[in-house]
Amino acid sequence: MTTKRSAGHVISRVLFWIVVLVIVVYTLFPFVWSVLASFKTEDERMATPTTYFPQQFTLANYAEVFQSDTFLRGLLNSAVVSGGVVLLSLAIGSFTAYALGRLKFRGKRPVMYIILAMTLFPQISILAGLFTVIRGLGLYGNIGSLLFSYLIFTLPFTAWVLTSFFRALPAELEQAALVDGATPFQTFYRILLPLTAPALVTTGLLAFIQAWNEYLFALTFTQTTPEAQTVTVAISHFSGTVPHQEPFGAILAAAVVVTVPLIVLVLIFQRRIVEGLTAGAVKG
Repeated sequence: MTTKRSAGHVISRVLFWIVVLVIVVYTLFPFVWSVLASFKTEDERMATPTTYFPQQFTLANYAEVFQSDTFLRGLLNSAVVSGGVVLLSLAIGSFTAYALGRLKFRGKRPVMYIILAMTLFPQISILAGLFTVIRGLGLYGNIGSLLFSYLIFTLPFTAWVLTSFFRALPAELEQAALVDGATPFQTFYRILLPLTAPALVTTGLLAFIQAWNEYLFALTFTQTTPEAQTVTVAISHFSGTVPHQEPFGAILAAAVVVTVPLIVLVLIFQRRIVEGLTAGAVKG
């Protein structure tokens, strides 16, 4: 009986690691392929049969990318837009989450469900109406249109996630602060808000990634103003050195460059991210 259990345990462990290996290869292979292909020459990328590792290592694709004013301007625009979206989402979302998580008022549950429902709509379903609003506000063709439109998705998500963290904080903290003479606002930003730092980092990073990678709204609202386009749109407008040439090398190199900041941010804040993903699941 013991031998059978041991054999079954070994088989289950082997199957588990096989599944893990398949998932890792499936998720990482496209990125690894892009990185390797970005160091290949054009002739090698078009050669048959395909080579997985560069036979002739070159940095020409990266040099072409960083010599492109359009790409560099797109990087700056993406950083400004993504950073602005994160700041606005956390600032507004934290106030909203505090009200929903700590205060009592009529209609709180319907408000929470409305906020959740706003995250369920696909971008394309609201694009026409949002375009009319953007034109009516005079924001079409500038970075303000992206800040306004991205908040539609990042703000409800931020408020919904932060609400669970504010709700899980011990009520004794708030009561002690009020006894010591603190106002509700002082209690919020001096005591409760610092305790939600893991949640702020997690939601802020997810909002940053969503804004950084967004393409549909950026293309629609900045199509006629190249100086306001983000890096995702700038990459899609790459053109070859000769007519009808698709610069796959430059596109792959640009995609790798755009992905690196996200990887760096995740590595820097990985501990906070883990805390933020688990802290809200336990009653504080």
